[in-house]
Amino acid sequence: MHRRQLFSLAVAAGIVISGSACKKKDEGGGSDAKGGGKADKGEIIIGHYASMTGNTAHFGQDTDKAARLAVEQLNAAGGVLGRKFKIVTFDTRGDGAEAANAVTRLIDVENSTAILGEVASSLSLQGAPIAQRRKVPMVSPSSTNPKVTQVGDYIFRVCYIDPFQGKVMALFARRTLKLDKVAILKDVKNDYSIGLADAFQKAFVAAGGTIAAEQSYSAGDTDFSAQVTAIKSSGAQAIWVPGYYAEVGAIARTAARLGVKVPLLGGDGWDAPELFTIGGDALNGSYFSNHFAPDQASPLAQKFVADFKAKYGQEPTGLGALGYDGVMVIADAIRRAGSTAPAALRDALATTKAYEAVTGKITMDKDRNPEKSVVVLKIDGGKAKYESLVNP
Repeated sequence: MHRRQLFSLAVAAGIVISGSACKKKDEGGGSDAKGGGKADKGEIIIGHYASMTGNTAHFGQDTDKAARLAVEQLNAAGGVLGRKFKIVTFDTRGDGAEAANAVTRLIDVENSTAILGEVASSLSLQGAPIAQRRKVPMVSPSSTNPKVTQVGDYIFRVCYIDPFQGKVMALFARRTLKLDKVAILKDVKNDYSIGLADAFQKAFVAAGGTIAAEQSYSAGDTDFSAQVTAIKSSGAQAIWVPGYYAEVGAIARTAARLGVKVPLLGGDGWDAPELFTIGGDALNGSYFSNHFAPDQASPLAQKFVADFKAKYGQEPTGLGALGYDGVMVIADAIRRAGSTAPAALRDALATTKAYEAVTGKITMDKDRNPEKSVVVLKIDGGKAKYESLVNP
């Protein structure tokens, strides 16, 4: 699905602007880099960069809505350190150069205390080096590629990482579904897809399974007939498709049209309502891993779901829940640090322990990755329903 229309959220909490290049300031932090002055008396700016338009627009839009809900609730409760929050969102349009420009502008022009974003691992890897170099803490809500936090000690995330997600789904395929042969169909231009494909393959083979075929595509492709035909002749009992919802839905329809009657398996990149619009009944019987399931949510998560539905008239995705958690983890760290100075905030984020979040308790490990559970969902009747929970 290609959506290039401008998306604007004209709300009091902030603005949505397309990312662009800007004049660069001196290296060394955002609005409160030196402490004192007007910066520590005004609003606390959280800069958000996201794909608000483009092939994965639902990811950015849902994350942004949830982040704004978090800011609204924080401000209704009085803010933190006597200061209110403001969120400023720049649109990356799913483009790496725009992602880098957006982070630069969020720091230089908007004086962001912290950066939230991106969802896509490839785009987080474009923005993270800038945040690291400028020593402004960045929290990705849902980039699962391990390389994201390896950029440096100012880079964090509130989601699990691909090696765990891929291993969970590989063992689910092998032990729960009792599959012996699985094919892999991955996006070769996407760090997220490549990382998940590798993690799944290693774990599935280690558990005694066989990779029946390996095929690839590139984001934006619409014809998957050749790949699915090759997989059909391989004898695969399922297809591991660690991609994003637009292509996954089209792949499911192609498989159904060509008579490939095996389940598709995937990761959290499937999580968008458009998946079901595109894939339809062809997705029934397929499974994917995610960060939480609304139908098996904790009381805290249930409240979030209810608040989100009341505000936006729709149910949030797991990626939206992670956007909410990302803002709340930043606010909690500021509260514990007693400061918005970058170094103090970084240290507080690094020592986050057993924080009660919508998607589960968050404890940062030494690599700034949280120890989290994985939820496996099954698609049935056009809906994703809770199937099982796997702890780290």
